[in-house]
Amino acid sequence: MSVRTVILAAGKGTRMKSDLAKVLHVAAGRPLLAWVLESVAPLDAEETVVVVGHQADTVAELVEGRGRSALQAEQRGTADAVQVGLAGLSDRSGTVLVLPGDMPLLSTKSLQGLLDHHEATAATATVLTARASDPSGYGRVLRDGDSVVGIVEDGDADQAQLAIDEINTSVYAFDGAALQEALAEVTDDNSQTELYLTDVVEILVARGHRVGAVTTDEVEAMGVNSHEQLAAVSALIRQRINEAWMYAGVWMLDPARVYVDADVRLAPGVRLYPDVYLEGATEVGEGAEIGPSVQLRDSTVGPGASVRYSVVQGARIGVDVNVGPFTYLRPGADLAHGAKAGSFVEIKNSQVGRGSKVPHLSYVGDATIGEKSNLGAGTVTVNYDGFEKHHTTIGDRVRIGSDTMLVAPVTIGDDAYTGAGSVISEDVPPGSLAIERSDQKEVPGYADRRRRRLEDPT
Repeated sequence: MSVRTVILAAGKGTRMKSDLAKVLHVAAGRPLLAWVLESVAPLDAEETVVVVGHQADTVAELVEGRGRSALQAEQRGTADAVQVGLAGLSDRSGTVLVLPGDMPLLSTKSLQGLLDHHEATAATATVLTARASDPSGYGRVLRDGDSVVGIVEDGDADQAQLAIDEINTSVYAFDGAALQEALAEVTDDNSQTELYLTDVVEILVARGHRVGAVTTDEVEAMGVNSHEQLAAVSALIRQRINEAWMYAGVWMLDPARVYVDADVRLAPGVRLYPDVYLEGATEVGEGAEIGPSVQLRDSTVGPGASVRYSVVQGARIGVDVNVGPFTYLRPGADLAHGAKAGSFVEIKNSQVGRGSKVPHLSYVGDATIGEKSNLGAGTVTVNYDGFEKHHTTIGDRVRIGSDTMLVAPVTIGDDAYTGAGSVISEDVPPGSLAIERSDQKEVPGYADRRRRRLEDPT
């Protein structure tokens, strides 16, 4: 069977009350349109055309490599959009699959079932329908036995038609030539003064063509027209994702409070605690423990690592590394095997060597730390001079005293020490102790004198 696909993705989505095109809103880490393109891809259609309109250039970038874009300059309704899509096809013979770009729960299995039924029954058109517990807002499917004789939009339906629970999902398989002819007869004589694709069904029936139907699960028919609906479909996608990972050997204490994006990769034996957000191109190795309360974005976590109560973005966490609680790893943070970034530590664009520790209350930026070194509480790499960033190099087995300021550019040699409270602005040779602070002074009787001044200010 020769199949060509037209995906309708031109609308702004006014009920979203957002400047962002509706199909670009994200569910579980992917734009709505990306989910639809993924469900269509296994069908091996000869051509896929996506009709774009609002924010056309941005939507077209998403389509690139997975189909072609066709611009609907003025959004005049779904029938007009399909005409634009057909014009973008190089050949309109055979079967044309038409579907919206805002149905992320639609499965390849349902689409293939629609196409198979369409071919087996030799129908001119086949509609994918669903039985809805609450059909309000959806077009109702009008039947005569096994045949569909019409589809009436919710705003145009009478009381008897509103009682019908079979809804139109807006997914169709058409004979391409018959579709093109019928589209020419569609008018805007309706409550929205738009060109409805649903009118094509009645036109085909009036011409003596057979229109069939295939019913799918109500969940797959869920489209997105509001933020409420976006949240609902996102929750269902997350549920599918979490169930698949648990089946693959990932432990979750409370799956309802674990948020895993579609492109995240988890190894068997990973343990996920509540309020964990795994986003973007994140990978977590075998036996790692994540959470509670962790956000990981575009980061790698090695086997056996632990990350608790922390935010990690664009970082690499190695094998058996300990992160948290209350740690912020920014892009370029790279913690080697057995390293530690403890409580209230921020690291960015820095390498922390094997077995080295930044236990607490420290900032490490634009630095390289060797192996088995330790940074005392309150250590800061002073990397910015107001104009440029500078690098700090800390060798192996170094001991940085608490409350040390390392003013970059500066190098601390292997096995060196710095005294607590020092401001280190010059290189420290290997094995040396660097101290930079004034001598301590005591003022005897100070407390008594101060108290007397307060009691008798004259």
